[in-house]
Amino acid sequence: MRGSSSRWKALLATGALTLTFAGMAGVAQAAPGKAAAAKKGPISVAYVEVNNNSMLNVGKYKLANGGANVFDIAVIFAANINYDGTNAQLYFNPQVQSVLDNAATQIKPLQAKGIKVELSILGNHQGAGFANFPSQPAAAAFAKQLSNAVTKYGLDGIDFDDEYADYGTNGTGQPNASSFVYLVQALRNDMPNKLITMYDIGPAASSLTYNGTDVGPLFNYAWNPYYDSWNVPDINLPKSKLSPAAIDVTSTPSSDAASLAQQTVNGGYGVFMTYNLGATDIHSYISSFTKVLYGSKAVYSG
Repeated sequence: MRGSSSRWKALLATGALTLTFAGMAGVAQAAPGKAAAAKKGPISVAYVEVNNNSMLNVGKYKLANGGANVFDIAVIFAANINYDGTNAQLYFNPQVQSVLDNAATQIKPLQAKGIKVELSILGNHQGAGFANFPSQPAAAAFAKQLSNAVTKYGLDGIDFDDEYADYGTNGTGQPNASSFVYLVQALRNDMPNKLITMYDIGPAASSLTYNGTDVGPLFNYAWNPYYDSWNVPDINLPKSKLSPAAIDVTSTPSSDAASLAQQTVNGGYGVFMTYNLGATDIHSYISSFTKVLYGSKAVYSG
């Protein structure tokens, strides 16, 4: 869960919490003109706190055997859903905005290596969230903001993280059954060939079906939000699209990372999610799970 004190302090310190708001199957594919080294096994996801760290760190880890990327999806953490008194607004704090404005040096180099780059969207204590849009047009309007950002900055998709919305604040509504269904439907319609993923937490994650429509299959992947644990996301997706394992590379013991990787392999799941990748060379730690997932140690190229 992203409620750790270190992450909370980082968001406060950088202003991310101020009151101002189909993609991939199996292993990631390289950008046109450059083939990524192939690997067999689950895809690996790396969330990066860009308030403190560079997205480029994701591309510095390879498998010793064959040279494939360790990580297949890099997630920019995080943009926000804000509230302007009437509508939900997509908001980028200065650090996120810098990454996006410098896509040529912060995003495209990863994509050139075959790594997909997503933007995570997180609540911002203003009452606006994915689960309380008052109408289908309101949900569609926010979906359009998201898809426009994906297009403008050359991203590969959107990740939903329904934390810190503080539903009801500023006169906003409480979660309702239709909101997230309408949002996901509209976003998938706007970007049929991009990634839509879910950090499986919050009212939105519990509201995937409305009026006979289940939007679970519209997602590419979903993952467990509780680090150093095993928890199968409750969503209508096959095992190949789920990460019941979740680790924080700064706090999960390497023995636990290896054990969770083994559970992933033994259970036939197709995704392994990691959080908080930084600038320090931790290839020995990362090897604890790559040896299990891919039969190879990791190497680092700084």
